[in-house]
Amino acid sequence: MENFGIGSWLQRRRPKSGTKTAVITGDRELSYVELADRSARLANALLDRGVAKGDRVAYLGENDPSFLETLFAAGLAGAVFVPLNTRLAPPEIQFQLRDSGAVLLVHSAALAELADRGSAGTAVGRRIVVDDSAVPGTTVPGKTGPDGGGAAGSVAGGTAVEAFEAVIASGAALPPDEPVGLEDAAMILYTSGTTGNPKGALLTHGNITWNCVNVLVDFDFASTDVALMISPMFHVASLDMGVLPTLLKGGTVVLEAKFDPRRTLELIERHRATTISGVPTTYQMLCEHPDWDATDLSSLNKLTCGGSAVPLRVLEAYERRGLRFSNGYGMTETAPGATTLPAARSRDKAGSSGLPHFFTEVRVADPVDPGAGPAAPGTVGEIQIKGPNVIHQYWNRPEASADSYTADGWFKSGDMGYKDPDGFVFISDRLKDMIISGGENIYPAEVEQAIAELDAVGSVAVIGVADEKWGEVPRAVVLLREGARLTEEQLRSHLEGRLARYKIPKSVVFVAEMPRTASGKIRKADLRKLTPGHV
Repeated sequence: MENFGIGSWLQRRRPKSGTKTAVITGDRELSYVELADRSARLANALLDRGVAKGDRVAYLGENDPSFLETLFAAGLAGAVFVPLNTRLAPPEIQFQLRDSGAVLLVHSAALAELADRGSAGTAVGRRIVVDDSAVPGTTVPGKTGPDGGGAAGSVAGGTAVEAFEAVIASGAALPPDEPVGLEDAAMILYTSGTTGNPKGALLTHGNITWNCVNVLVDFDFASTDVALMISPMFHVASLDMGVLPTLLKGGTVVLEAKFDPRRTLELIERHRATTISGVPTTYQMLCEHPDWDATDLSSLNKLTCGGSAVPLRVLEAYERRGLRFSNGYGMTETAPGATTLPAARSRDKAGSSGLPHFFTEVRVADPVDPGAGPAAPGTVGEIQIKGPNVIHQYWNRPEASADSYTADGWFKSGDMGYKDPDGFVFISDRLKDMIISGGENIYPAEVEQAIAELDAVGSVAVIGVADEKWGEVPRAVVLLREGARLTEEQLRSHLEGRLARYKIPKSVVFVAEMPRTASGKIRKADLRKLTPGHV
């Protein structure tokens, strides 16, 4: 093949893995042969509909085989895949479709209204609708018909609308062989956009490939692995740290549209899942579920966690079941892995994000003179990253691209941290989240970790609020565990002696719900809008 990008992976895997199950969703299973065939037909269908190399093809939907089929089809056709966050509002979808210049949108039938409103006034000239009722081997009560409710070739508001299964059936079986190199664009993934409009990180086929190689090396993936994906694939961690490495290696991926702790425990046992990934809240909800003790977890051997450190009580709950975490750090711009903490070091290096991935370099810039070289061990500075998994640019953002790299080519993460004498990376906080109180730097992550030790605390975020005397002071926003009680005085008393006094929150706000991004991270921009009177 002349295609060396990710689009070729299924075609290369097809003769090696054959009828082995590649993807499971609900009661539906797709073998590597079937997934490769459907992706090839879809790629030809996209080419038949005028999609050219470099064109952007967007996808809007929950975890589903059609997501992967569209991803691999776009790669085969030489197009650029643009996954969209299903939790965005119509104007946000519209911005990303306009910004990317997507010419075609594949979306689930359930999100038709969001697709309608989000694609209005954009370059999207064709939409393809995925409807479960049209998938071979599935039935949905009250729905019939081979087109899944949408006739091929219909027009809505000047945009051609076709049914996904009809489009696949129209494509030729022999996969196209568009020349694609590792340096070519593969995906545009939009950053969370917690402040201002999001930027599109332009990931090449090489960025994704090298990230997957790092995962295979550092997490020891095998063809026998069964990866249960409970996080949305439009989030880079789920897709590039779980799904794609598993398929590259020839394992099996179990897709879940939404996370539910009871069902997750059931699926681990039913499919003998070997690996799951999530954020601390995910793992906390699992170990606190009534079915936790009765569930057979013996198949699990890889648990990866990102977003923040795992609270000690959660760590201990898994250790009692013979399980340990591999914590990690990364971002969309690093495709996304930058560091990983081996599970065997989860205790002696607790709180660390680990060592750089195998083919990635991480340094901490000197905080006084960033151009003077790496900071000394224990000194907090900006974390900078270099490697074949790191993007070279943002989509249509030349100024942002130029500002994101040092003169010698290191990506400036905007995160603050340090390395210990053994080279393990510790994240202090986002540079923008750092609180400067009376001239003292306060890193919220340190305060949050101390508060999270309290059994009553479900999740916590520390933000800075204006103060006439000190400029800024820390405030803790706390979501209590169900049925738990905690007062501001008890929280502050817990921190006395653990933290310097200037780091102890001057106010505590208890909330009924914590605003989060699709990946499970707390949206601090939203919390900054809160005042005690608004909660």
